[in-house]
Amino acid sequence: MTTKRFNETALRALIESFGNPMYVARGGRVWAANEAYLEMLGQGRAQVEGRLFLDFVRPEDRARLEARYRKREEGVLKESGPQRYLLPRAGGGSLEVATYVQEVELEESGRAMLINLLVLGERPAELVVAERLVETSAELVAARSEEAVRRVALAGLTGAGFSAHFLVREGERFVIRDGDGALPPEDMALGLRALAEGRPTFGHQPEWESSHVYLPLGTTLSEVLWVSGQGLSSSYGSVLALFAKVVGAALTDARLLAEVERGRLELGAVAELARFVAQPEPPSPEAFLSRLATLLSADAALLYAPESPEGELVLTAQVGLDGQLSAVLAAPLGGMSPSLAAARGAVLSSEAEEGVLMEATGGRLGCGAAVRLAHGGHPRGLLQVLRAPGRPFAGGDLRLLFPLSELMMTLLDQRRLRSESARQLADTRLLLDLARTTTATLEVASILDVASDFLVKLLDVSNCFILLHDEQSGVLRGAAASATHRDFFRGVVIPVEEPVSIAARVARERRPFAVPDLSKVAELAQRELVRRFDEKAVLALPLTSREELIGVVLLDDTRRPRTFPPAFIELAEATCGQIALAIANARLYESLWASYAELAAARAEMVKRERLAALGELSAIVAHEVRNPLGVIFNAVASLRRMIKAEGDAGMLLDILAEESDRLNRMVGDLLDYTRPREPMLHPEEVPRVLQESADSARAQQGGSGRISFTVDADPELPRVPMDRRLIRQALVNVLINSIQSMPQGGPIQVRARREPHGGKDMLRIDVTDQGCGIPTELVHRVFEPFFTTKAQGTGLGLAVVKRIIEEHHGEISVESAPGRGTTFTLRLPLTQLTTSLP
Repeated sequence: MTTKRFNETALRALIESFGNPMYVARGGRVWAANEAYLEMLGQGRAQVEGRLFLDFVRPEDRARLEARYRKREEGVLKESGPQRYLLPRAGGGSLEVATYVQEVELEESGRAMLINLLVLGERPAELVVAERLVETSAELVAARSEEAVRRVALAGLTGAGFSAHFLVREGERFVIRDGDGALPPEDMALGLRALAEGRPTFGHQPEWESSHVYLPLGTTLSEVLWVSGQGLSSSYGSVLALFAKVVGAALTDARLLAEVERGRLELGAVAELARFVAQPEPPSPEAFLSRLATLLSADAALLYAPESPEGELVLTAQVGLDGQLSAVLAAPLGGMSPSLAAARGAVLSSEAEEGVLMEATGGRLGCGAAVRLAHGGHPRGLLQVLRAPGRPFAGGDLRLLFPLSELMMTLLDQRRLRSESARQLADTRLLLDLARTTTATLEVASILDVASDFLVKLLDVSNCFILLHDEQSGVLRGAAASATHRDFFRGVVIPVEEPVSIAARVARERRPFAVPDLSKVAELAQRELVRRFDEKAVLALPLTSREELIGVVLLDDTRRPRTFPPAFIELAEATCGQIALAIANARLYESLWASYAELAAARAEMVKRERLAALGELSAIVAHEVRNPLGVIFNAVASLRRMIKAEGDAGMLLDILAEESDRLNRMVGDLLDYTRPREPMLHPEEVPRVLQESADSARAQQGGSGRISFTVDADPELPRVPMDRRLIRQALVNVLINSIQSMPQGGPIQVRARREPHGGKDMLRIDVTDQGCGIPTELVHRVFEPFFTTKAQGTGLGLAVVKRIIEEHHGEISVESAPGRGTTFTLRLPLTQLTTSLP
């Protein structure tokens, strides 16, 4: 086809010569249009020319026509046949037209399209609406939520030339769901009738410019679709009713889909929290509440539980609260509501509860949901989630809250079981430590101290006191206590027959006795020990072994009144049984050790006596065989001194002979003194006199050397002491001679006597102190051995005789010495003696 070139004037004249609508499109815009086209559109030339030609077609046809137009411009589409489509009219409705497209050349602007429109006829408005609503119904299938369904439905009705709203019934009136408007009260009855009869109900108000209809959705009795528009009549009823049912079905599908999706999300949330709870180390309640608050979009999550089985609910864990709100919500506001107490699931807070919550939190929180925590049908706590005012919880939140509360209960049980297992393990370890400690020592005092501290740690009490039973005196004596009161309690004595004392009562009845609150028992609250330790509760348990009362254990709590459950008392009794067994074993060991010691002492004494008997027999033989020659030697020396003049070497030899004979005689005498069996003859003697006589005798035996000075210091308050005066003086003389011989250059010797308690007895103590050369440290323990001496001419029997004399008086002798700084011998004699002597 040959293309003719036109200028603007010629082309406008050409299209105006035709009576049917025509326009020229260049670059997708209306370049020129004739009067028939402007009249068909119902707009002026200034409103049409220069605009995109697609602005004057239906939105549904724009994409298709734009694609065809571009293909023509690119030379790809060559068809010349007419195309039919609907053209919307300004006053409503649409025209069906056929278009013929021809390319033309413009002299100055290049190529353009000449579009000739042939009007085929006006489409019925009902048909146009039906087509539009059918297209909208197809779009509703793709809508996945209630909001999307409502949006698509309203957009379709708007595209069909109507105004529409979803109305929600509130009592006897309707409100616009997607806006703030409301219907006139006199028109409400039409909507209620539409819901009741299940069919469209048309209405018309004189003051309104359009008619309207109420369309029931068919799936709910609380919502209608309200449609309004010019020319709306009952002829649209069937189309609109069918569309309303499609919208209702789409809303139902969207709700079901939302429920499925919500169920999937809830199941995923529960599974996620279940995995979180099932960790090897159970999370803390705060960590669980944090995740719970996130899942439910809550501003705060709170866990209430009783401190004791009978106690009130208190806040034990929370997230989302500051310190001030934590104090305000320390207990559930208004307590557990009756509806919650009877409910098997979660419940929403009532208006009254929300009002109280808003007032208490200063408007920061105002909506809540709660669920009761129970185990075995018994209440165990309360789980509560809160939001700010205006954000109420819904039924879906309650459905999710209930299984999550079950997980919380599982978590609490896991933590409780784990805590109990850890406590049992710790108790077992403590019991093992106690058994190991009590078996490692056989000293009663050490066992009691360890047991006191152990019971405080094991049973979580403030103090532990242990009293031992003194059967002979009929009293309980404080033997040990936990570290705080240990020194004081060792001086406590409680008679077993004391009528008010808890310890005495347990000792008499031999069964545990507990006082949960001492302040409620007046006679006990005034007890001195109760006031001293500020005790609030006390538990007393007997210590028994083989039906024998060993003592009483007192456990107290100074922090608060306290109930001692049966399991607690059983554990305490088991521990006290182990302690009693350890004490009994220690006492048995002490008794056995004492028996062994007595047996060893008796055996040693027997051996000693046998040795002494043998030595005595030998000494008697030696004395008999030696002293006869000694007598002859003494007589010969005396005769020689008379017969000759002992001068020079002869005199010196006689002196040596006499001196050595005398030494040999003394040695025989010492041997006889040591081996001769003696029994002290005890008489009350004045100690100062015995000391002075001993000092004088020792000075005389050593030649009265002026280089030695004696100081005798005796307490004037000393009583007469039962002793064998001759033997004690011999013992003191031997000690003093030993001191004199340790000071060849002379020096002071001090003899001091005083009274002294020692080993549970009243004793006389005599100290003999010199300033001699001292005894080497390694030899101190041997000075009392027979025949041990460090002197060239000593017999080694002097101190052995002293030790034997003191022991025959039931006394003791000891020595302290430091080389170069002197020696002190200490003799101890009992101030009262037994009526019989040692066997």
